[in-house]
Amino acid sequence: MFAPHLDRWSLISDGEPIITHSSHLLPVIWQEKPAMLKVAADIDERYGALLMQWWAGDGAAHVYAQEGDAVLLERAMGKRSLLAMAMNGEDDEASRILCRTAARLHAPREKPLPDPVPLARWFRDLEPAAKKHGGTLANCSAIADALLADQRDLTVLHGDIHHENILDFEARGWLAIDPKRLHGERGFDFANIFANEELPVITDPARFRRQLAVVSAEARLESKRLLQWIAAYSGLSAAWFLSDADTQQAETALTVARLALAELEA
Repeated sequence: MFAPHLDRWSLISDGEPIITHSSHLLPVIWQEKPAMLKVAADIDERYGALLMQWWAGDGAAHVYAQEGDAVLLERAMGKRSLLAMAMNGEDDEASRILCRTAARLHAPREKPLPDPVPLARWFRDLEPAAKKHGGTLANCSAIADALLADQRDLTVLHGDIHHENILDFEARGWLAIDPKRLHGERGFDFANIFANEELPVITDPARFRRQLAVVSAEARLESKRLLQWIAAYSGLSAAWFLSDADTQQAETALTVARLALAELEA
């Protein structure tokens, strides 16, 4: 899988392969620089590589080369981790960094991004799941429908902003990887800060309320609107987990949705 690209781009392997459900990655050296060779296994990853090229290194990792399913990316070499920060007393600062990075990605560019995925299409799995399961999912689906029918501050979205998709690139700062190439209301991109299942504290009500204040202020978002996006996104996340029969992760997402719904009702 990697060999043709190693030859074509004169790359030197610099570590063990990393295999995920959506891509295969290999740390490499390119022109004496650390880089990451990524071969996409699904369409979302291919779309993401095109968005990375469009950002041209502003708020995101540089794309050094791209061909077909393969992309050669700038590699993060910093030791800092937003997930570790969030779990070790720097949760507020981690959230602020996520917000600042998202703001860079949302900034207008001179040329439009061709053929982004509309946010309404991204939510297409929520309504069928809500009809099947009802309860919290039905509430989330109703909120999502209202948001999508009246979107504000439209922009190109990363689509998957969380603590492990914003990495430490040392002198270049915190930069994004693994976008989904969406287009819609900018508030959507801040919802996943509250829904990263790798962060054990996301279901803590006190933590939720504190981060709501932090993110609302840093992202300049109305708290109510942010809560609505959190409920909508958490419902969508739960729908995806349920489709994979992952009831444990679905319940975590639904717990976050309930926290948002409770705040909306307060």
